[in-house]
Amino acid sequence: MVARNYRSAHGRGEIDLIGWDGDVLCFIEVKTRTTREVKPAETAVDREKQRSLRVVAGEYLRHCSAPSCQWRFDVVAVYYLQGSRQPEFELFQNAFSVA
Repeated sequence: MVARNYRSAHGRGEIDLIGWDGDVLCFIEVKTRTTREVKPAETAVDREKQRSLRVVAGEYLRHCSAPSCQWRFDVVAVYYLQGSRQPEFELFQNAFSVA
């Protein structure tokens, strides 16, 4: 991990986690829920949220002078289910396109 709760300098949003997976820079959105019954957590990353994440990721890449590296967007769904002692995690690599 190289950053967490990275905020846009222009107030355009936030990226929960930024880290390397090998030579790929990953911008990671974390969504937490207490149930799976209403809607899966990963569906909360809708088109508007994706647009916001793309803008903030672009700012980060310009700021750190790494625009030529490979990068992607991942989503981590975290579930704290009733009666379970440990949270459950699901990772969605390349959850949506970078373009």
